[in-house]
Amino acid sequence: MTGAWIAVASAEHVRRGREGGFMQVCHGKAAPLRRIRSGDCVIYYSPTKTFGGKDKLQAFTAIGHVREGDPYQVEMGENFRPFRKDVAWLEASDAPIELLLDKLAFTMGVKNWGYNFRFGLFPISDHDREIIGHAMKVEEHVK
Repeated sequence: MTGAWIAVASAEHVRRGREGGFMQVCHGKAAPLRRIRSGDCVIYYSPTKTFGGKDKLQAFTAIGHVREGDPYQVEMGENFRPFRKDVAWLEASDAPIELLLDKLAFTMGVKNWGYNFRFGLFPISDHDREIIGHAMKVEEHVK
């Protein structure tokens, strides 16, 4: 059985992960990545275009399936050694969350819909995964 997850990062960080075939969450912590299993669907939500920026985006910016393997650590310099997992990213378009707020179980009828995003990674239902995948115009069935 596979799961589905929302991960949170700026669009610029998501782009780096797509280009490198990996995901990274919660400032490179390993523990959240250990919750994710091979085959799980991961969808990135980007509140901003740039890390720490005020350039609001509020859109889903990447979707893919987690590959086999445990989290691994990489050296990025300046004593920053984040953990990552490999992901097979799908061709997809950005999807603004504003258009989906009344359709997603975790936002429907919730005034403070952004609360879950503060955790950096959280599970979602199959229903929400399908709604987001459709909004992102994913050609491949998101299972």
